[in-house]
Amino acid sequence: MNRINEAVQLFEDGYVCSQAVFAVFATDFGISKEDALKIGACFGSGMRKGEVCGACTGALMALGLKYGENKTESNDACESFLDEFENVNGSYICRDLLGCDISTEDGVKYALDNNLFKEFCPKMVASACEIAEKLIDD
Repeated sequence: MNRINEAVQLFEDGYVCSQAVFAVFATDFGISKEDALKIGACFGSGMRKGEVCGACTGALMALGLKYGENKTESNDACESFLDEFENVNGSYICRDLLGCDISTEDGVKYALDNNLFKEFCPKMVASACEIAEKLIDD
């Protein structure tokens, strides 16, 4: 199974977006999948506040593992990732992507009523993985 499919499967299995994305890259850098899932646990749903998409955060953590020893390279990777994600998806802010603020009860209800977590969020997980993979594998 490739990284993108594995990340989407992890998300569909109940892990948050940040966990799903980070876990599929972490083992390449010596971090166990179990530890990656723990590390990524608090970053889903834009850190539960609708801020930066958790799939992006998971990808940025993975990019940090690849480029984090060099500030210029890590900054460049971060900017490249966020620019590309925004270009492809319109934003990298969770509430903008979803069209609702999931830090509120009304926002969560809207997201659930419109199947956003099941139909839209897996696409963001896949997109974040695809973009991160290009930056990591280059």
